[in-house]
Amino acid sequence: MTESLTPPSARIVGRPARSAATFDALKRDIMLGVLPAGAALTELDLAAQFSCSQGTVREALLQLQEEGLVRRQGHRGTQVSVCTEAEAVEMFRVRQQIECNGIIRALQTPSRMLVGDLKVLFAKMLEAASAGDELELASFDRDFHRRIFLDAQLPALDPILHRCLVHNHRFKISRSTTPRDLTATAQRHSVIIEAIEGGDVGRASEALRHHIATIVDLGPDVFPEASQ
Repeated sequence: MTESLTPPSARIVGRPARSAATFDALKRDIMLGVLPAGAALTELDLAAQFSCSQGTVREALLQLQEEGLVRRQGHRGTQVSVCTEAEAVEMFRVRQQIECNGIIRALQTPSRMLVGDLKVLFAKMLEAASAGDELELASFDRDFHRRIFLDAQLPALDPILHRCLVHNHRFKISRSTTPRDLTATAQRHSVIIEAIEGGDVGRASEALRHHIATIVDLGPDVFPEASQ
């Protein structure tokens, strides 16, 4: 499962297949907590595990570092990053500011493909939810939010938004103590699509703001003004 937004309605692998597969496997294990925070990741061991070269592993680890999922510290090696509540709070705030400002810009001159792309991604979220695959749902969820932001034409901010989205989903999954209603999670995006399709900038911005503020139980503490 490799995320890309080029084009937004498709998944295009920009890395060699072996590196992409290694990246996807490691990312899945980190997101699910199979590889816990602080776990050491050595290129030699991972190369043996995935039957690939250390160069392939190194490329995957660099991509994981870009997403904030690992820390590479020179002679100290590579470790799975910590997923703290303090970072989650700040990333929720940064994310809300970036996205809510972005959707206003995006809807000033939306592309003709925007609504169609969002509906395709929404359908994929529902499919993942029906299959019970929370990680696949989260991946399409990230594509959905980044697709809206794409039309804001602020490309330098997209990597920041992507890292916030990844951390938010990792934090949410790590806090789950009971099975989540994945279909309800996917359905939460429908009101955003409706507002965008109707061309109502104010409604779309508010729908997105409320969506972000109520993602996890932590939301009311971070955004107490959000109506539940």
